[in-house]
Amino acid sequence: MNRVILAFSLLLLAVQSVWAAPTVYIPLGSANVVIAVDGATDTITATYTDVAEPHGLVATPDGEYLIAGSYRETRLKKGEPSDTPNSNLFLIHPAHGHVMSTFPVAGSSHHQAITPDGRFVLSTHGMRGYISVLDLENNVIARTVATGRVPNYTLITKDGKRAFVSNSGSNNIVEIDLGTWKVVRTLESGPAPEHLAFSGDQSLIFASNPRAGKVSAVDVSSGKVVKTFKVGKAVHGLDIGDDGRTLFVSARKENKLVAIDTQTGDMRTLQLAPEPYHLNTITGTGKVYVSSAKKPLIWVVDQKTLKVTNTIKLPGGEAHQMAVVQ
Repeated sequence: MNRVILAFSLLLLAVQSVWAAPTVYIPLGSANVVIAVDGATDTITATYTDVAEPHGLVATPDGEYLIAGSYRETRLKKGEPSDTPNSNLFLIHPAHGHVMSTFPVAGSSHHQAITPDGRFVLSTHGMRGYISVLDLENNVIARTVATGRVPNYTLITKDGKRAFVSNSGSNNIVEIDLGTWKVVRTLESGPAPEHLAFSGDQSLIFASNPRAGKVSAVDVSSGKVVKTFKVGKAVHGLDIGDDGRTLFVSARKENKLVAIDTQTGDMRTLQLAPEPYHLNTITGTGKVYVSSAKKPLIWVVDQKTLKVTNTIKLPGGEAHQMAVVQ
């Protein structure tokens, strides 16, 4: 009997693990909070306060910690050097429900990326021309790496060996060796690149080009733009779908979400108003979360049908870079 009970318990745990819904953590900018959303029900389950204008956000792979970058910075006093800390990164412990510590940094943080082992958090500091590197193992800002003019977004490869940073002021993407922390290569990007997303096999980087109203596909091997997709005015958020080939892109000024088959170039369009903004595909759910730049809400869109299936009403602010924990 004991063996039967044990076997049943193990089976139940396995089933629960397979069907466990992801948690989506979302920074709400001007509301000065980060929220947690149940990826199955699209309901807000927790709110973390005392985070000044969070914009970028990542989670450690085990989901134990969140690291939020702040878009708020204090004005430097006359004569202070540009590397004087005047903003913060916030370390949040979801289980405890509060900010555990802050890390002073120079300049506001736009977006974050985290290495697969959960040790290093890379933050772009657009007005400083570099990324900062937070070492979570030693609890310090370990270094900064100059990347170019107005760095915006960072991608890290699955093996944790390389990072790619878009420089909207330099019209390029740079590759960083995460073993040496050196820029080793410059890639094409299309004009003024901002948000980035990998293809499913990481052979391509998709870069948003908001001023040109398009997305550029960059071959990682050659570093060259191999395709462009005309989307619409003020392209902003983008992410790859669960199938590894469908790219979802928002166009703020045309109030639309576009789904691009990156192999054929075919496009599907969904009208969303006002101003669809940041977006994330919620891996394993078949959903895309799309925020509005003008209203405190998130549209929940089905990846296959490209129809709105739900709406998440936010307590305030606007949703920015989301972090999905499986």
